[in-house]
Amino acid sequence: MDTVPKDLRNLRACLVCSLIKTFDQFEFDGCDNCDDFLRIRNNRENVYACTSANFDGMIAVVNPEESWVCKWQRIGRFVKGVYAISVSGKLPTGIQREMKSRSIVYRQRDVSRH
Repeated sequence: MDTVPKDLRNLRACLVCSLIKTFDQFEFDGCDNCDDFLRIRNNRENVYACTSANFDGMIAVVNPEESWVCKWQRIGRFVKGVYAISVSGKLPTGIQREMKSRSIVYRQRDVSRH
């Protein structure tokens, strides 16, 4: 499964969906849920801008459609993998605008602020 982190060092979480991968996995494969609009794949600058090394907790997801935890975290429609419970950071304004133009709602994943 390509979405599972291959190492416990250099982990980062997507600021949009909270998927956790290594920096290299994001750079080589992109985000399995968000790469259509984040364009992380083969773009080191966007990996830094659209992911964060500052996250809390991990959820291993095998069956996202049937998991109440996934529904609670709003990740029930995403791919199987490992997700952060909370991700600190803010998506660049230009990417937020592009998401809005595509009718994609951006919800910050930082639950420590609440």
